Formats: sequence, C-alpha cells, structure tokens
Amino acid sequence: MSFIGSLVVILIATTLAGHLAARAGIPAVLGQLLIGIIIGPGVLNLIRSTELIEQFAEIGVILLMFMAGIESDIQQLKKYFKPALLVAVSGVLLPVIAMGSASLWFGYHFQEALFIGVVFSATSVSISVVVLREFKALNGKEGATVLGAAVADDILGVLLLSLMITLIGSSGVTGHGNSNNILAQLVFQGLFFAGVFLLVRWIAPAIMYLSNKLLIPTSNTISAMIICLSMAYLAELVGLSGAIGAFFAGIAVGQTPTKKIVDTNIEPISNTLFVPVFFVSIGLSVSFNNFLTSLPFITIMTILAILTKWLGGELGSILAGFDRNSGRVVGTGMIARGEMALITAQIGFNAHLLDKSLYVDIIFTIVIATLLAPLLLRWSLKRLHKAI
Repeated sequence: MSFIGSLVVILIATTLAGHLAARAGIPAVLGQLLIGIIIGPGVLNLIRSTELIEQFAEIGVILLMFMAGIESDIQQLKKYFKPALLVAVSGVLLPVIAMGSASLWFGYHFQEALFIGVVFSATSVSISVVVLREFKALNGKEGATVLGAAVADDILGVLLLSLMITLIGSSGVTGHGNSNNILAQLVFQGLFFAGVFLLVRWIAPAIMYLSNKLLIPTSNTISAMIICLSMAYLAELVGLSGAIGAFFAGIAVGQTPTKKIVDTNIEPISNTLFVPVFFVSIGLSVSFNNFLTSLPFITIMTILAILTKWLGGELGSILAGFDRNSGRVVGTGMIARGEMALITAQIGFNAHLLDKSLYVDIIFTIVIATLLAPLLLRWSLKRLHKAI
C-alpha cells in the first residue's frame, strides 16, 4: 500500500477507534493505540511501519510536546522544580534497580539486565499530556511536576545511556565511546539549556515580533513552527530527545502575545494528521511471534514497569510535600514509556546489547505499559477530583 493509502487507513481507523473509546468512557488515545496493533502486523497486517510513517510519528511527538509547552505556565514549572527533580531521580533509580534485578533473575547477563533497566528508566509524557489536558490539569501542580520531571528524566536517561555505551565499549552508538566524548556531550547539553534561556527571554519574543511585520498569511504560525522544529533538531544534535526541545520551544512561544493565535492554528494541524500517526506507530511495533513463550517475562516486566514509575513518582511527590492523591496523579503520569523507551531499545538492539527476541519482548512490555498508563492516570485524576 502506498504511503497516502496508509495515511487514509490510519486516519479512518484512529477516528473510529477514538470515537468508540470515548463512547466507552476511556481515553480516546487508548483506542488509537489499540487500533495500531489491530491494523498492524500483529493482527490484520494492513499497515506496516515505514520510514515515512516513522517520520510523521516523530513530527507528531514534537508537535504534541510543543503544544504542551505553549499551554504550560512557566511560573508553575519554576514553582514545582524541586518536586519534579525528586520525581525524576526516584523514577529513574527504581526501574534501573528493580527491572535490572528481575532481568538477572530471568537469566540474562549483567550487561543485558543493566540495559533493560536503562530502557525502562525513560519516561514519555506525550500520552499523559493528552489525558492531563482532557482533565484541564496540565497547569496544576501535578501537571507541572510531571512535565518538569519528564525534562529531568530525559537528561538522566541520556546520561545513563551514554555511560552504559561507554562502559561496554560499543563506540558509534551515541557517536563515540569514551569519557572525553561524554564530557563533550554534557558541555553541548549545557550550552543547549543556556540557549533555551536566551530563547525564552529574548530570541522567541524578537522572532514573533518580527513575524507580525511579514506580509504573508499565518506568519506567526510559520515562525512558531520554525522555532519548534529548530529546537527539536538542536536537542537531537546534543543527544536529547527532540520532544524536549519542542517543549521548550512551546514554553518560549507561550510567553509571547501570539500564544493564542499559534495554539489555535497548530493544534488542528497536529491533531488531524501527525498525532494519530504517532499513536498508531506504537502499535505497529507489535508482533505476536513467540508471544506465549515470552509471556512470563513480559508479564513480570510490565508489572514492574508500571509499579516502579508509579511508586517512584508518588514517593518523590510525597517527599516534596504533596498529599497522597496528588502524588498518585504524578506517579501514574510518569508510567508511559512511549517513544523514549522505544528509541533507547532500538539503540541497544543496533549496538547488539539486545538480541532480537529480547528486543521484541521489551517492545511488548513498553506497549502494554503505555496502553495501561492513560487508564491509570485517568483513574487517579478522578480520585483527585473527588478528594477536592
């Protein structure tokens, strides 16, 4: 099937699945994730992942996080920096220790076990953002903490991955394989965050001001997209996730007078094309070959994937002074692994840190945990609202 034909199938399927999921009282995003499994190689085999689909999915993640940045209250993010850092640290350490230990128990070598822990230390809040927006909780203390923790989590995850590759001596995965290159990467990441400050403070306001002078329609939106994609690209260059760069770009644009215009114009672009492709692309990774043989490992690892992030997030929140209900929202908001874990697993597979069967089992675990994440987050948000 051609790429255009695949897009037609994806849009029809995600629209119907989202509608049915909403009618059933569950998040529409869950229906879109499930339909990816159904129309993909795992069941009907109508759609297969291609380079173009992966590129569209990557743009979907970038735009989703850009919109989250636009809608984020920077004062709230600053206010909840401490709980976000505590959540990130506890949410990284628990998966590395618990899931690494469980992998050793299943008979995997230390190198594989450690890498599995690193894979599941990653958090993707792209899906959580959708649910938080649905409950208008994105700018509350819970939403601000989840978003802030995702930023710190991404940095810690990249550092762990870099150290892992260096210790094993697999050069070429992150670019090189020695301590000098790790130090250089950290320096570039420091420069990136210095650039973020300049972007928010001066660069983005200047660009958006100049965009008002351009004699073309939607000049504000085009300028905002340039900022978004540029920051995503620069983040990837320094070894961070493009989604994180897009998030900071959204924060920068969100501080300008053009915030509402940009948000109104970009949301339809992302939600009608790129974001549905992103959700479907996760399901396209699933194949049921040797599933029953691997079921014990997948089951245990899925339970641990959920509990370690949940407990890590809740523990970090409570240590920062949140009550139990708010801590539960933060914990469940950190469960989804999504694209960050998938990318990390792919790096490990390409570097021969994971064999094919283990790689597939990890993909299953990531997908199942990601499917359950919005349900658990929605449940915890309802509990929070009842307690208020």
